[in-house]
Amino acid sequence: MGSRPGKRHGYLIILLLIFTLFTTPFASAEPASERQKELETLLYQDCGSCHGMTLRGGLGPSLLPEALARYNLDAITGIILHGVPGTAMPPWSDLLTEDDAAWLADHLLSVKPASP
Repeated sequence: MGSRPGKRHGYLIILLLIFTLFTTPFASAEPASERQKELETLLYQDCGSCHGMTLRGGLGPSLLPEALARYNLDAITGIILHGVPGTAMPPWSDLLTEDDAAWLADHLLSVKPASP
C-alpha cells in the first residue's frame, strides 16, 4: 500500500520548510518597479493557470494571504524557487532570482488579489 497523495504532499512541504529553516535567509533586495509589474503579471497569468486567475485555488491550492499564513516568507520563497517535488508545482529558479521570488512571496502574504 502506498501513502495517500495528500499525505505525501504534506511530508514534502514539511521537508522543504525544515530545509529553509536551516539555510541562509533569502536576499531581500526589492526589484525595480518595472520588474515588480512583470512579476505581478507572471503571478496572475502563469501562477494563475494552476492556482486560479484570482489565486483562490484550482489545480493548485489557494494563494490568498489567509491560506499562506502558516508559512513564513522564506518558506514561500523556497517553494517558488524550488517547487514541490512530486506535485505539479515546478521550480521557478531558472526564471526568477531570489529577490524576485522573495518579492512574490511578500506580495502573496500582503496583497489581496482582485475580486472574481
